[in-house]
Parts: sequence; C-alpha cells; structure tokens
Amino acid sequence: MKTETQTETKEGMVGANMARRSFLRHAGVGVASVGLLATAACHKDHAVNPIGGTIDIGSGDTGILNYAYALEQLEAAFYIQVIATPYSGISAAEKTALTSIRDHEICHRNFFKAALAANAIVALTPDFSSIDFTSRTSVLGAAKAFEDTGVMAYDGAGYLIKTPAYLTIAGKIVSVEARHAAYIRDLITPGSFAGSDVIAPNGLNNSLTIAQVLAIANTYLKTKVSASSYNYFAS
Repeated sequence: MKTETQTETKEGMVGANMARRSFLRHAGVGVASVGLLATAACHKDHAVNPIGGTIDIGSGDTGILNYAYALEQLEAAFYIQVIATPYSGISAAEKTALTSIRDHEICHRNFFKAALAANAIVALTPDFSSIDFTSRTSVLGAAKAFEDTGVMAYDGAGYLIKTPAYLTIAGKIVSVEARHAAYIRDLITPGSFAGSDVIAPNGLNNSLTIAQVLAIANTYLKTKVSASSYNYFAS
C-alpha cells in the first residue's frame, strides 16, 4: 500500500514532466517566455523563505505569480490527499474526475515553481485538520471553497499582471479552474454550476482581492502567506 509521501513523489514527477513539456506546449507559451519570467524575477527583491512563520509573495509580476503558486500548492496538496484517502462511498466516476483535477493542480503548481525558479516562494505546509477526508460532504464542501475562491482570486488579481504572456497563461489556468468549480458544485447540488453566489447579474464572475483570498487560504496553511505590496487592495 502506497503512503501519502510516495503518492506525492509519484504525482510530483508526473506534474513536473507535464509542466516542462505538455503544459507549455498546450498553453501556447514558449520556453523563452518562462526564461523571460525567471530573468525578470531576478530583479525583484522579496523574501523567499518564511520569517516568523510567514512568507511574503513579493511585488510586481513575480508577486502575482507567487500568489498563484501559493494557491496552486494548496489545491494540489488537497486533491493529493483526497485521492490518497478516498471518502466513503466515492463512485468510480467521481474518483476518475477528482484524479484528473488532482493532476491539473499538480501541473499548475509545478509550472509556477519552474517558471519562478529561484524566486519562487518556499513549499507551503497545509493544515487540513478542519476537513474530514472520510466524509463526502466535508471533502466536496472544501473542494467547492477552494475552487470558487481560486477562480475569484485569478479574476481579482489578473489586471495587476503587466506582462502579456503571463496574462495569457493565467487566463488559460483560470479557465480550467472554472471547469473544476462547476463540476464540484454540480456534485454537491445538480444544476448549481453557475450559482448567483459566484456569478453576478451582469453575467460576470465575482472576484476577490488578494487580501480576501489570503485570509481564506491561510486558514488551511501552517505556513502563512502575506502580500505586503498589495495591502491597499484589501477592500
């Protein structure tokens, strides 16, 4: 029987390969763009190691991409646990779909890590003590929170990205996250994929500020994340 660590190692290798080959190819972004990000990031000063248990994402495009990297770390860790310890009564269809979501999140996480290179924040330690992974209700409720928050996070921070190539990548990732969110919501309540709690009357998805998102994400993290350069976006 494989341990969670073994599962993480295996899936991390899968995600790393996808991040370096398949993801870039299908995203339509060349390796040169990733190299540009790494070069530009070298000129951004920020702490990549936690101080007092908190890690700051930094500023500029590097900060926004580290913000996305933090969220993708959290989602990947969650789905790795979901598949490693399936909830009671999980159907074959649900496990197949949730496994695909896990693989997507690992790919996203590893892509940001590779792109940011030495300027990536450290690996975060999740805290899922509030989630009962044996319960379908608990797991899907947490998945809904992660996915809905993730989509609103990308929508809320996208306009801060200055480099067109990075905005293209973010747009393609948030499109996948929105598909995840719709699927999870429908598992909980059929037909709720586009509820009024996430889509405004004008047909646009709701968004959240960086401060609002980190307040939610930090409840599931032992390593807390801050965004000192974006405090003025708190409301």
